Amino acid sequence: MRISKPFPALSFLSILALYFSSYTIRPTSSSASLQDQFINCLKRNTNFYFPLEKTFYAPAKNVSMFSQVLESTAQNLRFLSKSMPKPGFIFEPVHESHVQASILCSKKLGIHLRVRSGGHDYEGLSYVSRIETPFILIDMSKLREISVDIEDNSAWVQAGATNGELYYRIAEKSKIHGFPAGFCSSLGIGGHITGGAYGLLMRKFGLGADNVLDAKIIDANGKLLDRAGMGEDLFWAIRGGGGASFGIILAWKVNLVPLPKTVTVFTVTKTLEQDVGNKILSKWQVVASKLVEELFIRVLFNLAVNNGNKTVTTSYIGQFLGEKSTLMEVMKKGFPELGLTPEDCTKMSWIESILYNGGFPTGSPIEVLLQAKSPLGKRYFKGKSDFVKEPIPTLGLKGLFKRLLEEDAPFMIWTPYGGMMSKIPESEIPFPHRNGTIFMSYYSTRWTENDKRPTRHINWIRDLYSYMKPYVSAHPRQAYVNYRDLDLGKNTKNVKSNIKQAQVWGPKYFKDNFNRLVSVKSKVDPENFFRHEQSIPPML
Repeated sequence: MRISKPFPALSFLSILALYFSSYTIRPTSSSASLQDQFINCLKRNTNFYFPLEKTFYAPAKNVSMFSQVLESTAQNLRFLSKSMPKPGFIFEPVHESHVQASILCSKKLGIHLRVRSGGHDYEGLSYVSRIETPFILIDMSKLREISVDIEDNSAWVQAGATNGELYYRIAEKSKIHGFPAGFCSSLGIGGHITGGAYGLLMRKFGLGADNVLDAKIIDANGKLLDRAGMGEDLFWAIRGGGGASFGIILAWKVNLVPLPKTVTVFTVTKTLEQDVGNKILSKWQVVASKLVEELFIRVLFNLAVNNGNKTVTTSYIGQFLGEKSTLMEVMKKGFPELGLTPEDCTKMSWIESILYNGGFPTGSPIEVLLQAKSPLGKRYFKGKSDFVKEPIPTLGLKGLFKRLLEEDAPFMIWTPYGGMMSKIPESEIPFPHRNGTIFMSYYSTRWTENDKRPTRHINWIRDLYSYMKPYVSAHPRQAYVNYRDLDLGKNTKNVKSNIKQAQVWGPKYFKDNFNRLVSVKSKVDPENFFRHEQSIPPML
């Protein structure tokens, strides 16, 4: 992929923009003027044509189309309410120079910008701003090219592409190559890797961020840089240091990993009544991180109705990089309590396993991966995460299940670590949750638009999080940055106080790596151009 030279910044008068509280409010003529000023600035800073009717969306021009584009990839419906501040307008770049010019023009016009690739930020920070108004949205969805080079065992993928598109394009070229990133096919690859990107292959190959070879990023000065140009410190920071703190990712060059022609998958579901004394779940906690690296077994917790009574189900969903017979030997030796049988197992290709684990209906064609929509749909939800170092005792599990039964639609995932995740040093990339972690716990609760008391669900998950404190990591209590949680703390508009505020939430995501992230930020973006409620602040 070609690295072009940055366009020179031109001098413009700054203008004062009006506050846009919601796209349902009709903007004033000054609002429209802000967009016109931005468009004129873009035209002077790029020589690549952009069709206004297909790249710019503003409520002043067409409220319906603006709403459609804003909502297109926004995954958490909580942040599409009328009370949430919306961008003054949306720009969808169709060329890398448009992204460069967007930065230059935003600085010249004094406009804050947010950047969105897939819209999966759990607190909506890629398209909602609570502390910076007015702001605009740079949506990367039109920059989604993918170039797969099987001979080089690599691929270049632009930030607007999804996991599903990347997996599909790899499978087009090879049945024995893959990439170790997330389960969800609609995740935007640009932001996904900035947080680490864990998935089914992590115990064998590590995270998506562990398998990045190069990157293209535009910095706060509008310069387009590759790995050599940005230097190893910035290259380290963007692979797991969280999105939208250091620049705008244009593309990643990723390492393709070798896979067998067929993998074996299974799902075994137990109710509380079937797992008497939580013997199966207790054994999973002990062995899941110690089984062979080729085997990945996660546990999904859901509510179900059994004989007219509510119960909690635990679904053990496994993927083995090998044949069924070998899997059965491994399970018989290491985890016989689950009672896995050959009939529970299905042999399929790796790309078919992506559909199986991604929630697509049985029999779906692999072409569904090219759709930007999640098969699970969009929801109102709140999520949190923890890292577990020691097995949770039976008494702790009993209290956990009691709380799950109290909520309408709780959901929990336990993801096993170990394997390659224990071999990579904590400081290799900013993602520090490595050796000593036996599994990650993700909690969420969901509700519908018609729910009259949505706050009760958020209060429930906060209570659950408080209950889990004795059973999870401490000093600091750790969390996964891609499961962003503003309950952990947030920056404010007062830039001078951001370091103090960030020292509350930062180590929870990054442990000691937080200090190095601050150092990198101070060098590459000392004026804090790229900022949001949990962005890495510079040292002032």
